[in-house]
Amino acid sequence: MALPALLLGAYAVIAMAVLLVLAPRLAREIFPSAGAEQFRLRFDAPDGTRVSVTEEMTREILDTIAREAGKDNVAISLGYVGTQGSSYPINTVFLWTGGPHQAVMNVALRRGAGVSLSELQEKLRKTLRDNFPGSYFSFEPGDLISQTLNFGTPSVIEVATTGPQYNDVAAFAERVRQELSKIGELRDLTYEEALHYPTVDVRVNRVLAGQLGVTADQVGQAVVAATASSRFVSPNYWRDPRSGVSYQVQVQVPQAQMTSVKDIETIPVASTTGADPLVSEVASVRPGTVPGELDRQNGLWMIGLSANLAKSDLGKAATDIDEAIHRAGQPPRGVLTQVRGQVSTMRQIFGNLSIGVAVAILVILLLLAANFESLRLSLIVVSTAPAVLLGVVLMLWVTGTSLNLESFMGGIMAIGVAVANAILLVTFAEKNRREGADAKTAARNAAGERLRPVLMTSLAMITGMIPMALAMGRGSEEIAPLGRAVIGGLSVATVATLLVLPTVFGLVQRHGSLSSPSLDPDDPHSAVAGGEGASR
Repeated sequence: MALPALLLGAYAVIAMAVLLVLAPRLAREIFPSAGAEQFRLRFDAPDGTRVSVTEEMTREILDTIAREAGKDNVAISLGYVGTQGSSYPINTVFLWTGGPHQAVMNVALRRGAGVSLSELQEKLRKTLRDNFPGSYFSFEPGDLISQTLNFGTPSVIEVATTGPQYNDVAAFAERVRQELSKIGELRDLTYEEALHYPTVDVRVNRVLAGQLGVTADQVGQAVVAATASSRFVSPNYWRDPRSGVSYQVQVQVPQAQMTSVKDIETIPVASTTGADPLVSEVASVRPGTVPGELDRQNGLWMIGLSANLAKSDLGKAATDIDEAIHRAGQPPRGVLTQVRGQVSTMRQIFGNLSIGVAVAILVILLLLAANFESLRLSLIVVSTAPAVLLGVVLMLWVTGTSLNLESFMGGIMAIGVAVANAILLVTFAEKNRREGADAKTAARNAAGERLRPVLMTSLAMITGMIPMALAMGRGSEEIAPLGRAVIGGLSVATVATLLVLPTVFGLVQRHGSLSSPSLDPDDPHSAVAGGEGASR
C-alpha cells in the first residue's frame, strides 16, 4: 500500500509543480510567426517634412537595409511615401500613413539567406537612429497572418487612452508612455498620432486690414494659394477649343521658395484699393504646433501608443503592460486606458480555449460515467489528463516553443488519444475484476494484456508527428508546435497509462462491488431510484 500511495503522491506533486510553476513561464503568442523572412518598416521623418524629402530619405533607408542584410540577401522591397489619394485602390489598413512625413516599406529577404531577422532588426534600429536623427522607425510583422491578428492596429501592441477632455487624455497618455518605456521587451514605442505638427499661425489685424481694403478671406486665399495651390480656393478650368479637353489652371509658388516664416510674410495680398499689401503688413505670422491628427472613439478623444516586441513572448509583455498602466497612477475623471492589438485577442482566445478544454474534459467524464455506469471508473480514466498537460508543458519548455493556438490543438489531440488508451485499459481491468480477480491484480493483468495496443497507438501517433515537430520544409514553423505538443503530451500520458493508471484503479476499485447498478429511473432497483444498486 505504501508504494502505490507514494507513486500517486509523486505523480500529483510533479504534475501540480509543473503546471503551476513552469506553465506560466512559457512564452505565449496567438500564432507562431510565419514571416521569418519578411518584415515591414514604418518610417516617420520629423513632423512637417515634405514628401519629396521623405522620398529621398526612404531610398537611403532601403539602401541601408540592403547593406546591413548583406549583398544580394534582399529579395524584394516595396515602399510607399506620404498619404494615399482618395482614388488610390488600396485599403488604408495596409498603409497607415497620416502625412507627407511618413513612409511604409515592406522588405523580404531571400530564402536561405541565413540572416536572423531579429538580429537584423536590432542592428537596423541602432544604425538608422544614428543616420537619421529625429526620425522614428517601427519594425512590424510583414506576414499577412500577423497583420490580420493585429485586428486593425498598425503594430502588435496598442495602448489607447480615451476621455472627454483632450488635455486630460494627452497628459495621462504621456504618463503611460513614460511607464511603458521602462519595459525592456518593448521596441519602437511611440504615439500613433503626430501630437506636435508644425504650423504657421496667421492672425489678421482686421482693423488695419480694413483700412487697406483687405479682408480676412483675401488673406487666407493668398496664403493658401502660395503655400499649397490656388486650385483649393479658386478653381479655374480652361477648355481647349480645338480638342474640347478641359484643363485645370492653377497658381502655386514653388516649394523651394516657400521654406520659412519670412517667405510667408512677404506674400502679397490683393485688395480693393490696389495697395496689395504684404501679409506681414496686415497680420502677425508666428510658428506653432498643433495635433497633426485628432482621433475619436465612441465620441471620446483618443490617443494611441504603439509598440512592438523584441521577442515573441506576448504573454509576458501583456503582464508588464498592465503593471505599467497601474504604475501610471489614477487617471483623470472619465479617462480610460485599453490594451488592444494582439494582446486583447490573445487573452480572449486563450480564455475561450481554456474553458473549452475544461468543458471537453467534463463532457468526457459524463459520457464515460454513462458508458461504464460508474463515476469512479470515469474518474480513473480522466486521471491521465494531467499527464498530457504535464508532457505538453515539458516539451514546449525544452524545445523553447511558445504556447499558441497550434500547441493548444496539439494538447487537445493528445488528450483524445490518451483517453482512448485509458478507456481500453480500464475496460479490460474492470472485466478482469468482475471475473473474480482483485482490483490490483486485475489492473496489472490489463496493463500487460493491452500493452501492445497502447504502445502501437501511441508510437504511431508520435512517429507521425516527428517530421512536423522538426519543422522540416518551408513554412513548417507554423505547425511545429502542434507536433511537439502531441509528442510531449502523448509520451508522458502513455507512461502514466501503463504505470499510474493501474495503480489508481487498484486503489479506487479495491472495495468496489461486483454488481452493476442500473441508471434507468423506471427500474425499482436503480441507483437513481434509490434502489439497492451498489454505489459507484
